[in-house]
Amino acid sequence: MRTAAAHGCRAAGAAAGLLAALAAAEEQPGGGGRPPVGLCVVCGLPAAGKSTLARALRRRLPQGPGWACALLTYDELIPPEAFLPREAGAGPEGPSPLLSRWKRSRREVLQCLERFLRAVLTGGPLSAPAAASQPVWQRFLACCRGQGLLAAAESHAGAGRYLTRAATSGPLCLILDDNFYYQSMRYEVYQLARKYSLSFCQLFLECPLECCLQRNRLRSHPLPDETIYLMARKIEMPDLKKNAWERNSLILKSFDGTSEDNEQIISLLATALENPVKQNEENAEQKEADRATCAASTVHQADQMCRRIISQTMKDAKDKNVLPSEMKSLAEELNKLKAEFLEDLRQGNDVKNQICIQNQYSDLATSITSSFQHEATNVVNKYILK
Repeated sequence: MRTAAAHGCRAAGAAAGLLAALAAAEEQPGGGGRPPVGLCVVCGLPAAGKSTLARALRRRLPQGPGWACALLTYDELIPPEAFLPREAGAGPEGPSPLLSRWKRSRREVLQCLERFLRAVLTGGPLSAPAAASQPVWQRFLACCRGQGLLAAAESHAGAGRYLTRAATSGPLCLILDDNFYYQSMRYEVYQLARKYSLSFCQLFLECPLECCLQRNRLRSHPLPDETIYLMARKIEMPDLKKNAWERNSLILKSFDGTSEDNEQIISLLATALENPVKQNEENAEQKEADRATCAASTVHQADQMCRRIISQTMKDAKDKNVLPSEMKSLAEELNKLKAEFLEDLRQGNDVKNQICIQNQYSDLATSITSSFQHEATNVVNKYILK
């Protein structure tokens, strides 16, 4: 465990390294001197203290390290109707038009953010994404105006186009405040950082469930307790060992509140800004972990489907009057076939298993087990056609 003094030295060292990199960049001719831009995801359960920390950082970073900073709060950017309860009759895991609307709104926020980043990086005008709805876009523009990110002379950019006014003399840190309870939600932000060679980091606020529930009940518009219970069961903390893309992450205890002056936070932001994500960044360990996870999931799905196929095949055999004495032999032969089939799948001997890595099929297990279905049919036919 590092001491506070050690954390302070680390933060000072990271900030000094960033300043040196900025000075070197400014000496380069052409467009090589662009100050760094970073995306910082603040995530955790509702009422964990995310917004309090994010707002404090929004005030602190320009005053302390001198970085330009903007805050994008998803609750303010997504229209209220996207947060309405599920329609009556929709199950807890079933499809819902309202859930789709919420997902679509989240996607539109990222599209607006990408347009803003492109305008900042190129110096060109900011215009609405073709796919974004007007409610989300107008909320995004209002957020940018409120934080001084748009130039006052907007008309110079043409109808429906705006000029960004992000600081050009120092780093720009964009803080994204949301629950981001699935890793996949945070990974979308990472992909955006990688696409434009930006920095990326995460601040995960870990807070006891009961504390979140108590804080939430004191809010003017509290969420239902069940919503927080459900999110607590589903939330995925950053896994720094498993996911290389999450290496720039801090898991902060927020029971007593988290200070924006925390040296670890400043150190993380400075280190991330100094080391932006490379567009072609590849990680062999991450690829292998993804492959193993995908393969295990595929084998599990295939096992469940094979069991159903065997059950149906045995029923068909019984309906076609296969002798009871032969039903046992048929069951043994089918289960042996299943075991061999799954072992081949685990070992990667079935070429179709490799498709999983390339994500070319949305229902891979169904595609793979079709061959098992064919072989099982051949086996049962030997008993039926005797």
